[in-house]
Amino acid sequence: MDLRDQLKNLFPEHEEQDFKMPDDETVKFQQKEPLVCKFEKKGRNGKPVTLIEGFEGSEDELKNISKKIKTTLGIGGSAKDGVIVIQGDNRDKIMKILQEMSYKTKRVGG
Repeated sequence: MDLRDQLKNLFPEHEEQDFKMPDDETVKFQQKEPLVCKFEKKGRNGKPVTLIEGFEGSEDELKNISKKIKTTLGIGGSAKDGVIVIQGDNRDKIMKILQEMSYKTKRVGG
């Protein structure tokens, strides 16, 4: 008598079901904290930039988000060390793009 037979004897009403492990592609990374979107001029020779901080995923994912924002808006920027730097004050547009990508955002400053 194997373990399945013993369990059937203990729980006669129970119906056995097959279990599938979820695919890695179906499990999507969920951001715990909102992305902070802020405007900054200090330390950049007076040039305005928009900073997006608080990303918790991988560096590749960060670069993909940065590329999507830059190509959509047609402006320059960079992504490194968990921070995306976009040229100009484009907080509202960037926040809208991030929300379409299902990220929570938070506007900081003016």
